[in-house]
Amino acid sequence: MDVRLNQAALIHLIAHRGNAREYPENTIPAFASALSMGLRHLELDVHLSADGVPIVIHDHQLQRTTGRGGTVFQLQAQQLLQIDAHEPQRFGERFRGTRIPLLSDVLALLEGRPEVTLFVEIKRASLAHFGHDQVVARILDVLRPSRAQCVVISFDLAAIYRMRQLGGLPVGWVISDYDSHTRLKYEALQPEFLFCDHARLPAHGVLWRGPWRWAIYEVDSLPLALSLAARGAHYIETMAVHEMSQALLAAQAGATRSSQGSQGT
Repeated sequence: MDVRLNQAALIHLIAHRGNAREYPENTIPAFASALSMGLRHLELDVHLSADGVPIVIHDHQLQRTTGRGGTVFQLQAQQLLQIDAHEPQRFGERFRGTRIPLLSDVLALLEGRPEVTLFVEIKRASLAHFGHDQVVARILDVLRPSRAQCVVISFDLAAIYRMRQLGGLPVGWVISDYDSHTRLKYEALQPEFLFCDHARLPAHGVLWRGPWRWAIYEVDSLPLALSLAARGAHYIETMAVHEMSQALLAAQAGATRSSQGSQGT
């Protein structure tokens, strides 16, 4: 059997901000679409509103995803819920009426779906604005009823360390550099997951091994996903949910047929 096809059976797809290629990112339609295609892993970004409510949005600046000025820190949650997150620069008016969701709104999609895992990324801008203690405590309060299905991730090492201490949730560190200094830090933390942009990895070689699982993001082609799996990646994070899930299913079917053919000879 082709070893690369065999790797397809080991890959788990994470929907990066939901099905963000076909729907406005970090919105209920984007997450619902990914789930409808059978994905069992979702990723989203969280900031706090002015009144400390966890809001699902990537940028603290509102302009890119809503088309209006200001920041999430200037508005209370009820005000933010009235704002369209329809990404007008990408989609025009097609998704007008699609609102910024609360973190609790996305968690509601997981009810009755114990097979689904949600990766919740705490953004640095909120940590800088409100402080680590407030951000971690507010997010933990919302996650607690669904904690069995959630993993908290961040570029900020202190944030995930505090989340692990306070909430006992599995954590993932999003690393900026694949180097010996970074390795010392995550070997000390022993996170359950390590996230990294594929462009920041060395071109070749097996990924550092440990009790963590690797999740590599910004991947939108099957050949790249297969090559990363061969190097030790367990999860592939992508915005191209539809294309990647279809390609992966085809590869897995091919691997199954090849295996059955080998057994019959």
